[in-house]
Amino acid sequence: MHASKGDRLVVHGRVVGQQDRVVEIVEVLGPDGTPPFRVRADNGHETIMTPGPDSVVDHRKATGQE
Repeated sequence: MHASKGDRLVVHGRVVGQQDRVVEIVEVLGPDGTPPFRVRADNGHETIMTPGPDSVVDHRKATGQE
């Protein structure tokens, strides 16, 4: 899994009816674009994530945030 700052990380819901979670990658902490990633949710909360197999990188840039 490779990502760049500004990409979005989509974490798919694990049970029926659970929504996907989408966060913005604000910093790539691993070498050459690999995890872990510092991410920011829509509510402004930031955390460090090492995504699992239920996650994909959306390489379209996030809108309205730098």
